[in-house]
Amino acid sequence: MGRAGFYLPLGQPDGDTAPASARLGRVSEADDSTLMAWANDAVGEHWPSASFSRADLLRGDLSTRRFWRLLVNSGSAESAPPQTAILVDLGPDDLPPYARALGLLQEPLPEPPWINLHRYLSSIGVAVPKLFASSLKHRALLVEDVGALSLRDAVARAPQSAADLFRLAIDELLKIHVDGTRRIHHRCFASSVNYDRRLFVWELSQFVEITLLAIAPGCDRAAIFAELDDLAEELGRFPRVLSHRDYHAQNLYIQRGPTIRVIDFQDALMAPSAQDLAVLLTTRDTGEIIHHALEQRLLDYYYAGLARRQAVNQAPNDFARSYRLAVLQHALKMAGRFMMFERDGKRGYAQYVPRALGQARRILAHARTDFPHLSTALGAATGDTRHPQ
Repeated sequence: MGRAGFYLPLGQPDGDTAPASARLGRVSEADDSTLMAWANDAVGEHWPSASFSRADLLRGDLSTRRFWRLLVNSGSAESAPPQTAILVDLGPDDLPPYARALGLLQEPLPEPPWINLHRYLSSIGVAVPKLFASSLKHRALLVEDVGALSLRDAVARAPQSAADLFRLAIDELLKIHVDGTRRIHHRCFASSVNYDRRLFVWELSQFVEITLLAIAPGCDRAAIFAELDDLAEELGRFPRVLSHRDYHAQNLYIQRGPTIRVIDFQDALMAPSAQDLAVLLTTRDTGEIIHHALEQRLLDYYYAGLARRQAVNQAPNDFARSYRLAVLQHALKMAGRFMMFERDGKRGYAQYVPRALGQARRILAHARTDFPHLSTALGAATGDTRHPQ
């Protein structure tokens, strides 16, 4: 399937046989020509005498944004540009559907969220790509190419490095959660967007309306929705920190060192800290590389990192419960989203539905009394505590 972020070449197989124009929402060739002309000017302005000789269209995951990897040629020894850079077409819309549906940000925005969050995250030392140039007129960015090796791919190549590489990811996440929260200000868009009960419920509605009907058509939907409302209510009461929101292993890139780089941060918001951890350690096929013992060690590593930074805001038992509930909510949300993507013709996501439901059953095996109707509907009332594969 297509990876998140900037860096999957369009031609790689991902189960999606639709034309590139249908998948990526291409605009006219004239618009592309204008965009490329701006990019060439931006390259020349940032690195005098430089230009680009090739633009390879890449694909992200699900957004309307488009990406190209530019091969940069130096016109002089003094300019010393990088070999490649990434051209980003921000597309027609800055807000994700939930933000507009719930009125989470007041429009029109003074600038694109990517630029706003990039400025803030850079100011606190998060390893985001460098921004070389931007154009509000063209809704375009020229940014650093952080490579093609995602954290997920790096672990697939060297499974013995999983613990060390995920600790790197947690170290960077602690910068966002601790430094980002301590220094947050109203000019950062994320400061006014809360991952609260309303948003949790909005996300879970897709699970109820799509996935639940498919896997448990005779279930008591009203009773289950009441349980999910309780889940959203409890998650909404946990302390919030600055959250990336989509902090998974295909939005994190590994460079020599190793060091880690962070992309796809434009939807950051204020959320329970466990939300980013649930995404990092359980989303999609992560259960294949993060077994239960490693999951617990990484959670302990994160909590110890909070203690070292004097940033603990939950007792250990409360933190553990917040994580379990965040895993459950994320798993149900993604089971709904993956089935919606398939229904809408976006192929390659059905494979993740059983994994998401497996994560939900894993949590429900320890929480049957909290969610009895949901546990019955998902067949999780048997006490099966195996880590999903």
